[in-house]
Amino acid sequence: MSQLVEPAPAATGPASDVLLAEPADAPTLFRKGRRWWATIAGYVATVFALVTFNFGIPRLMPGDPIEALTAFGSPTYVLDDTTRASLNEYYDLDAPLVRQYGDYLSGLLRGDLGVSIYNNRPVSTDLGGRVGWSLLLIGTGTVISVLIGIPLGVQSGWRRGKRVDRGLLAFFLAYQNLPIFVLGSAAFVVLTVKLGLFPYGGGSHPFNDYTGLAKLLDVGRHLALPATMLGLDAATYQYLVMRSSVVGELGSDYLLGGRAKGLRERRLKYAYAGRNALLPVVSVIGLQFSLAVTSVVFIEQIFAYPGLGSYMLQSVAVRDYPAMQGAFLILTLTVVTVNLVVDLLYRRLDPRTVA
Repeated sequence: MSQLVEPAPAATGPASDVLLAEPADAPTLFRKGRRWWATIAGYVATVFALVTFNFGIPRLMPGDPIEALTAFGSPTYVLDDTTRASLNEYYDLDAPLVRQYGDYLSGLLRGDLGVSIYNNRPVSTDLGGRVGWSLLLIGTGTVISVLIGIPLGVQSGWRRGKRVDRGLLAFFLAYQNLPIFVLGSAAFVVLTVKLGLFPYGGGSHPFNDYTGLAKLLDVGRHLALPATMLGLDAATYQYLVMRSSVVGELGSDYLLGGRAKGLRERRLKYAYAGRNALLPVVSVIGLQFSLAVTSVVFIEQIFAYPGLGSYMLQSVAVRDYPAMQGAFLILTLTVVTVNLVVDLLYRRLDPRTVA
């Protein structure tokens, strides 16, 4: 009877070893289907398109940097039209768009993001002090989402229809349907303002002389709440996809064969069903990292975190073209680069997806 239910030649290991393994004579990743250079060429074309949109979109917005800089009520209000015209000429905003676009591209090739019109500092200097904070927040949030979404998705799918599955499913569905800025604001009011469990904002305490472990703990305490909110937001999709994938594996022959061999439930759950259901989650993790770039704008604003998101909102408010272009460029490059890495990784994990 055991021969009827025993999985194909890989009863000694997870079914994914069979499903994901390439034949011995199969060509490598970069020789089969779409060539690796086609993927890279697509990436380069996407980057060029994003750079072009990055230049054009700020200029399609109503208003302009000089108008915002010299408007009535602004600390830098200027009534003299001659001064305004001089500012336009100084920042080259009166030049034809084609020339501005050419200067923008040549500056990018030199690694020059321009000078902020609002604060007159190099944009690369402003961004250099903020990119690390945003990457720390997004990276920590992604790790938290993986640690929450994948194990709970496996547990819920394995116990489909049981009390633990119903409870987890209800929680994540409810969390998914609430906007991140509502949840973040509620968490800030309750946990920070009312209970005083977390700092009010920033990436660390200002004017401190912390070093070593004390500095690490200080940064971690400021990071904990915004990263957790970001991680829970991303974990909802990972949980749902992982649960669905595990449910689809429950009736597989290799699980029946594993039970017939007397394997422990923990090994069947994680090493067999969980590992074999993991492939779709790889794409979801990459997508969630990209969506986190959007969510981080709200999170940084709510928790006054000193990253790219808050800088971008400030630059939009004053129509600071160089600052907007710099912030948008960093965020979009992060998204497309992560998508490229996920695409190549997925092709390596499952060669069947290579067209």
